[in-house]
Amino acid sequence: MGLSNSMRQRADAVWHRILAHPFVVGLGDGTLALSRFKYYLRQDYLFLIDYSRVLAIASAKAPDLEGMTRFGELLHATLRQEMQLHRTLCQGFGISPSQLERTKIAPGTSAYARFLVSVAYEGSIREIGAALLPCQWGYSEIGRHLVRTGNAGESNPYTKWIETYASGEFAESAAWLKAYVDDQSRHISGSERRRLHELYLLSSRYEYDFWDMGWHRKGWMV
Repeated sequence: MGLSNSMRQRADAVWHRILAHPFVVGLGDGTLALSRFKYYLRQDYLFLIDYSRVLAIASAKAPDLEGMTRFGELLHATLRQEMQLHRTLCQGFGISPSQLERTKIAPGTSAYARFLVSVAYEGSIREIGAALLPCQWGYSEIGRHLVRTGNAGESNPYTKWIETYASGEFAESAAWLKAYVDDQSRHISGSERRRLHELYLLSSRYEYDFWDMGWHRKGWMV
């Protein structure tokens, strides 16, 4: 079993909780309150800004041209496509570009983004990959899961979001990152393997907290 599948297997309980979370279920069947989705969408837009920084650092740290190229392509896709999707969805739901840009970052968004940026600056390319996988691979898994189990039709206001993350293009990017992490981790020590497992699990927990933050619209207490 490759490292990526091993990490996913050990974090399986977290991912079962994510797929069963009322926010994710509500996305799939279209019953999620629009106020919750709009809160999530604005926070995810801010998260993607720092996520892009992580991809840029990964491209710089990659020891091979393929890694440099693919992380660069992921960076471009995030900045030009995924963030544009957020802008388009926000406008469709009545959030103007100026309102989107004035969004204040929530504590959960800040914590997850700071964790990833810290790993990017301080860690190896393997550590960056392990920390990124729960987001890249996880969103692909969620999108495909919702297509299978939800109601991704015209009556669902979140169908465009679902189709984006269930797309073959997004799945291919996730598959490449999995394979890259596996390839870069073929000859590592037991202690480094445990470190990568810890990073993957921690990122998975941050993913759960992000969905939960959207559901409860958690902000600063003071």
